[in-house]
Amino acid sequence: MRMKSAWKKKMGAAAITALLLTTVFSSTGVQAETELNWVVGQGQTVTLGNNLADLKLSEDFVFLNGTDTQTFERESGGVPNGLEIGSVFPIAEDQTWSVYFEYEESGHISDDEKDEIDADALLDSYKKGTEESNKERPEEDHMFVDGWETPPAYDEKLKSLTWALRGHDINNNTFINYNIRILTRQGNVSAILVSDPNELGASKKILEDQLLPAFTLKEGQRYEDFDAKTDKKAEYGLTALILGGAGLAVAKKVGLIAGLVLLLRKFWYVIIAALGVVWRLITGKKKNNQNPPTEVAEGPQDGMNGETGQPEESQDRPANPPGPGQTL
Repeated sequence: MRMKSAWKKKMGAAAITALLLTTVFSSTGVQAETELNWVVGQGQTVTLGNNLADLKLSEDFVFLNGTDTQTFERESGGVPNGLEIGSVFPIAEDQTWSVYFEYEESGHISDDEKDEIDADALLDSYKKGTEESNKERPEEDHMFVDGWETPPAYDEKLKSLTWALRGHDINNNTFINYNIRILTRQGNVSAILVSDPNELGASKKILEDQLLPAFTLKEGQRYEDFDAKTDKKAEYGLTALILGGAGLAVAKKVGLIAGLVLLLRKFWYVIIAALGVVWRLITGKKKNNQNPPTEVAEGPQDGMNGETGQPEESQDRPANPPGPGQTL
């Protein structure tokens, strides 16, 4: 079948595919059942969070709002942290990435440390924290941090912090955790890229050249809108933000930084299920491209059309991802 060959093209290394499919379905036994409101890009604007930011969605992408992103993660074996405000996936059959947006209202984070970020010290903390976490996990779940794929860097113009860690699992499969934090008036927005390591360069280019320019904080939510007289200030700066933000205080007490492992495990589960669901969504759309998407009533917080104020979401339900031993 055409679907089988296309899926293999999307997934890349067969070893990674087998490992992740086994991890998702043997350990959780969960398959997505809830009807999700997939928004197919048509050049419309969708809202992220509670009137926090806008994202112009081109025809190259599909979108899930915050509520559906959390549902999707949960039913795919992941553990939502409640901060999710949306996610974006590619339409193109040869792309295997996804971007998750999260928002943490931690208080205004000062960028006073922008010239004092110590990449070597941060990397050492990540490695030690991961080593300690491995002691508490089954051997098959061990992960190892190898180094920076992209050392931490602050963009003063965009008020954003970027870094990427490279590591491997017990079977020597490589993973890369690529992060962008956009500072806001009262917290920060995370743009978390999940990608096949072999395609990270191309995936980063899409994120940086297409998605981030299409992302805008609403007036009143921008970093420069901070009012020192009325707004709360965060108790940490850029260094702590890289190490896990507010969780750093707890981590210091126990002598380790474990947030990295938790984050990687979360998206390690999600990536394969995401690709499976999106592939079925895409092929279903192509087969029925003469049928307009059904409009679904949604709450006003996210996923709304910025021009009309009405949701532009598809109620098409993609088929479940495959279980162990199933082929596409």
